Amino acid sequence: MKERVIIFDTTLRDGEQAPGATMNLEEKLLIAKTLEKMGVDVIEAGFPAASNGDFEAVNRIAQVIKNSTICGLARAKKSDIERTWESLKPASRPRIHTFLATSPIHMQFKLKMDEAQVLVAIKESVSLARNLCDEVDWSPEDATRSNRDFLFKAIEVAIRAGANTVNIPDTVGYTTPEEYFDLISAIKNNVSNIDKAVISAHCHDDLGLAVANSLAAMRAGARQIECTINGIGERAGNAALEEIVMAIKTRSDFYGVETGVDSRMITRISKLVSSITGFAVQYNKAIVGANAFAHESGIHQDGMLKNRETYEIMTPTSVGLEKTSLTLGKLSGRAAFKDRLKEIGYDLSEEMFGEAFKKFKDLADKKKEILDEDIVALVDGSITNQKSRYQLMSLDIDCGTNREATVSLKIKIDNEECKTTLRSKDGPIDAIFNAIKKIIPHSASLELYQVQAVTEGTDAQATVVVRLKQNNRIFSAHGADTDVLVASAIAYINCLDKLK
Repeated sequence: MKERVIIFDTTLRDGEQAPGATMNLEEKLLIAKTLEKMGVDVIEAGFPAASNGDFEAVNRIAQVIKNSTICGLARAKKSDIERTWESLKPASRPRIHTFLATSPIHMQFKLKMDEAQVLVAIKESVSLARNLCDEVDWSPEDATRSNRDFLFKAIEVAIRAGANTVNIPDTVGYTTPEEYFDLISAIKNNVSNIDKAVISAHCHDDLGLAVANSLAAMRAGARQIECTINGIGERAGNAALEEIVMAIKTRSDFYGVETGVDSRMITRISKLVSSITGFAVQYNKAIVGANAFAHESGIHQDGMLKNRETYEIMTPTSVGLEKTSLTLGKLSGRAAFKDRLKEIGYDLSEEMFGEAFKKFKDLADKKKEILDEDIVALVDGSITNQKSRYQLMSLDIDCGTNREATVSLKIKIDNEECKTTLRSKDGPIDAIFNAIKKIIPHSASLELYQVQAVTEGTDAQATVVVRLKQNNRIFSAHGADTDVLVASAIAYINCLDKLK
């Protein structure tokens, strides 16, 4: 039996800290359920003391998820820790993750505390967390820029106070694989009670080394890795879960460990997180990029035709990348559609299934061949927008090279229908967005407008991402439709719903 590495996903907490990656409750629940289904060990669901919305999200996820440990982040403050515990109470396996900085620069300028004060704060905060919860994860923030002797003392104090996981964050993405390997090894050799805790790695990607550093820590003895889907997170992001999992799986001969993650769900959750956050995955991104399994060079194509292993170290199916056509149309029944949804990985309530089936029928009227990607876009949109206050009822556009764009728009706000007509010299998108602004007044500025085709062909669904900024907060949302103008209106309205 190979040793098991714990996969700790922080997409819903650290990933959401990326500007524009704010998610609503339904979106967080959908991601959490998918993470649980794919076998992620620990889901860091949020920062409950940060806002009522975060508290509600962590609490709701704790109620719903049964197989994964649900973790909430807390500063080394009594109020934070108690608030976090309150949100985690319904969880089958709750965990409190508390932290305090240990680097000289953080202690001097941020905490304004000396080493003795920090040690006292660690003891008190971890003790409180452990009295409330059996699982306590403690992090010395900015560990890789901390004085080693002091770091060893801090870890020892935390474990003595009750921490059973000690996470070593490379908070600013400063370290290198060699340094990080040496640091984890030094912790194992110099912290007297380290055998009573699991060592964890949390790496940021400022130098593009987050995955390499995490794997180096694992080789040195870390048995938990903190990561996010698609590597999203603050600044340059975090270590990417899909890269960690597939490196361990593909090079099991080298690493000699395993995870409990079902890698066949990687593509599915990558697309889900990208769709919800509006953060597009770059084409050459490892594992989940559109070109990850594409071969254009003649030499490569020749080798692939003779034996796939000449240029592929893993198969597309191992990460759930399958080009399966859904051979259903407008005459297909509910049973066939439900079977296909289950194959893709959805288990919807009757209410949500009914809505998804209706949208499927509408899509089948517009599109000849419906692929799994179409279904994912359709269902994800239904789930994440089911509680939106705003609903696009109708959109009519008249535009051309020699005339102004004219838009007639009708939006349902709660139970009231509002309509307007507007003209613009700057084209249909400008007209649509300004017409929406006329019905739903706001002061937000448009930060991003992005269009992507879900599948190939002129009848493909378009996924549009809109990012708005108001009061230094950034919100993202998406919309999907075979008509790019309709998708644009839906995305803009969805983003305003988040903003409001």
